[in-house]
Amino acid sequence: MRILSRAGLWSARAGLFCLVLNTFAGAASAADLLAWREAKGLPDLMEHMDVWLDENTDLPRRAAAPEIRLTSTATVARLAPMRAASESSRTRGLYDPDSATIWLVRPWSAKNPYDVSVLLHELVHHRQAAHGHWYCPGAQELPAYRLQQAWLNEMGLEPDVNWVAVVLESGCTPRDIHPE
Repeated sequence: MRILSRAGLWSARAGLFCLVLNTFAGAASAADLLAWREAKGLPDLMEHMDVWLDENTDLPRRAAAPEIRLTSTATVARLAPMRAASESSRTRGLYDPDSATIWLVRPWSAKNPYDVSVLLHELVHHRQAAHGHWYCPGAQELPAYRLQQAWLNEMGLEPDVNWVAVVLESGCTPRDIHPE
């Protein structure tokens, strides 16, 4: 039987300590990643999303939080007829910069990560509305979708996004170009 030297014993203890620390740190970060699921209401959920945005973007928080309303696809079609027509009723959220209101389309659940990612996307638009110059409203879409994707990717999920349509919309190019 081999007896460990004092240095070997300290080395073994340090290794064990590092292993335990890494195990708990990994569990803590996984718990932090899912902390949004414990939100007690929309204001609490928005705070979780705002903290994530603070850590993952340079867009500053606005002083006032947006108003959030749950609505139907018909209301979204009335509020943004061109967007609703072009996305054939796939619109899950909408941000109105004039009233600082986020419209979330029913059914919407604060426990569904895809639905929560729509809230995150619209919170990005709330921050964008007060920050920077945008050549057209569509130019804001690509950064918002990229942040939405990053948030979902952290949980091992992929967004259902038509990236070609997002890139085209973000380009601010007129759509009605016909050769003569």
